[in-house]
Amino acid sequence: MGRELYQAIADGILVGGVYALMAVGLTLIFGVLDIINIAQGVLVILGAYLSYSIYGHLHIDMFVGLAITIPVMFIIGVVIHWAFIRRLRGTERTSMTLLVTYAVALIIEGILYKIYGANQVQINEPSINGTNASIHVLGFYLGYIYIYGFILAIVLVAAIYLLLYRTKFGRSVRAIMQDETAARLIGIEVNRVAAVTFGIGVAVTAAGGIAFGATNAFNANSGYDLISRLLAIIILGGLGSVGGALAASIFMITLESVVSIWQPTWAIAVFYAALILVLLFRPEGLFGKKAVRAQ
Repeated sequence: MGRELYQAIADGILVGGVYALMAVGLTLIFGVLDIINIAQGVLVILGAYLSYSIYGHLHIDMFVGLAITIPVMFIIGVVIHWAFIRRLRGTERTSMTLLVTYAVALIIEGILYKIYGANQVQINEPSINGTNASIHVLGFYLGYIYIYGFILAIVLVAAIYLLLYRTKFGRSVRAIMQDETAARLIGIEVNRVAAVTFGIGVAVTAAGGIAFGATNAFNANSGYDLISRLLAIIILGGLGSVGGALAASIFMITLESVVSIWQPTWAIAVFYAALILVLLFRPEGLFGKKAVRAQ
């Protein structure tokens, strides 16, 4: 049982990195724009389909294909913000974005169904997720796709952190997070910064889509289960906290993996029970702040 427990912990940490790839963009968008992007789940699936097509038709390694999918997803994010988000104003803006992004999710889902159909597919690159695509470390078998996904999550979180805290653009982003009106008064182009931020938040789903699509069968409808988990993760980690999204992903998925050893049917329930317990004692989440924006 001890060996099985350690294997579950190792798997949970690595799979948690995969979920972090999908969650960091969602929490970044909320932290800057006060937008709960319900479409994030289906955007992950869109990223998975792009990688699936690039590998299946062009035979380009799926990680090399990020050079294509990340810019494409960034452009899609900017277009979504320009077409649907930027016009929303007023005190009910956050609640309105729930409806708007849900509509965007339905549109993307319909397009994916039209192109790919309802059958489930998976990214099958033998060198990454084939039968023997794992490494034996300290008595454990660790899949390459999970190792690469975890490393990619660390790199992306570090890159976003550096962008926010070491660049002029990042200072503009943090100014908007603190007080959007004051940011406008000092000359920050809020709409442009918001569009780029939304684009970045969507672009990282390309990496999450690769990891998810290589480890799970999926179709256009798979985004709904994803968004419920991603929302739980970013709430637990603290809305707007990029590092919190990574930590919460690892914690929640590891907890689920460990519980599944004894009671597989209760694993998902414990996932959300942990969220409720944390919020009872720390409503702002593990790494969130009680006050982020000026009122």
